[in-house]
Amino acid sequence: MSRPSDFRLADSPWLWGLLFSLMALVGLGLIRPKFDFRQSQIESRFIGRRQSSIERWRRQAGLEEINLADSAVDPAVGKPERIVPLWTLASTATVSALGCGCMLYREWQKKKNV
Repeated sequence: MSRPSDFRLADSPWLWGLLFSLMALVGLGLIRPKFDFRQSQIESRFIGRRQSSIERWRRQAGLEEINLADSAVDPAVGKPERIVPLWTLASTATVSALGCGCMLYREWQKKKNV
């Protein structure tokens, strides 16, 4: 039988889950400026390739051509919404940290009352 003095916090997987989740949040905060810059480049290329493939399909189908330069968006005009926003990862790490923190507290209380 385990005694309260036998409980080691470092042995709990919930502690490690909590620490990894918190470090993920710190890491996301640190990479945010680079992520925004890089993600805007990736998404611009994706949108360009998609528009280009649509135009190729239109030409092969014999439809009227569209000038892709007319539909281009100037990045200096405004910051568009990201296709893959960073808040999705941040919210997942936050929920994970909260869940692990609650389970760690619950485990600690259970071991303390034994």
